[in-house]
Amino acid sequence: MNVPLTGLHLLLTYQCTLECDHCFVWSSPEARGTMSLAQVRTIVRQAENLGGIEWIFFEGGEPFLFYPLLLGSVRLAARRGFKVGIVSNAYWAIGVREAVEALRPFRGRVQDLSISSDRYHWDEPASPLAENAAAAAERLGIPCVLLTVAQPEEADAAHRLGQLPAGVSAVMYRGRAAKKLVSRATLHPWTEMRRCPYEDLRDPARVHVGPDGNVDLCQGISLGNVFERPLRDIVRDYDPDRHPIAGPLLQGGPAALVRRYGTRHGRAYADACHLCDETRRALRRRFPAILRPGQMYGVP
Repeated sequence: MNVPLTGLHLLLTYQCTLECDHCFVWSSPEARGTMSLAQVRTIVRQAENLGGIEWIFFEGGEPFLFYPLLLGSVRLAARRGFKVGIVSNAYWAIGVREAVEALRPFRGRVQDLSISSDRYHWDEPASPLAENAAAAAERLGIPCVLLTVAQPEEADAAHRLGQLPAGVSAVMYRGRAAKKLVSRATLHPWTEMRRCPYEDLRDPARVHVGPDGNVDLCQGISLGNVFERPLRDIVRDYDPDRHPIAGPLLQGGPAALVRRYGTRHGRAYADACHLCDETRRALRRRFPAILRPGQMYGVP
C-alpha cells in the first residue's frame, strides 16, 4: 500500500527532565534509549528514498537534553530540504537571553518550535519557561506554538485527530495516562469504543520512529524497524485491513479488537485509547513484533 506520509517524527531520546502523568511514551529522567547522529542520518536518507516526506520533527523525551545531537540532526534535515520541527518542554529557557542563545543556531533551520506547557509539566498552564522560549523564538523569527493538554476534569477540551496542534487538547488515555489518570476520568461502557478517534490508521500522514528504530503507527503499534528494513519497504507492505491490530481497530475500534481476540476486559473505560491500551497489553505476547517496544508500555 502507498501510505501518504508527509511527516516523520523522530524520538531522539526517551529520557526527559520530567515524568508527566499523561506521557504517551513513559519518558522520565531514568528512561534509557537515545539515537546517534549516524542513526538519524540513516533515517533521513530513508525518508529521502521514500519520497513525499515534507516535515521531520525532533522530539522525545526531551530532545534538548542531547543538544549536540539535536543541533546536528536539525542541520542535517534542513540541509536535505526538509521542513523541521522541534517539540520541547523548554526546561532550558531559564531567561529570555538564555533562550535566545539556545535557539540561535536553529534560526533559519526550524519552521515549528512546539513548546509543551500545562499543569502536567509545570504548576501552571503557561509556565515562565514557555513564555521565555516563545519570546526568544519571536526575536529570532522561529515560529512557535504552545501545546497544552487539559486535566481529566476539563471535559470541554477539544478532541483532535493526529499530531497535537496549538491550543488545548483532551487527555488521551494511553501510555502513562492509562495508569495514572484514569481514576480521575469519567468512564464509559466498553461497547461504545467503536472507533479510533485520534489516529488515521488507514492513511496516516505521519509516523513516529523511536531510538530503537521502531516505526509507530500509534505509540506501541510498530509497523517495522528502520534499522532492520528500509522505511520504503515498511510503508509499502502496510496493509491496514489485514494488519492484526489496525484491521480490527478500523472495523470497529477497540471494542472490535477485544471481540476479535477475546481478551478480558472491564465494563467501562475513560476513552477508546484506554481500552485499546489495556487490550494491546494483553496481546503483547501474541504479537511481540507489532506491540513493541516495551518502553511504550512502561517496560524499559
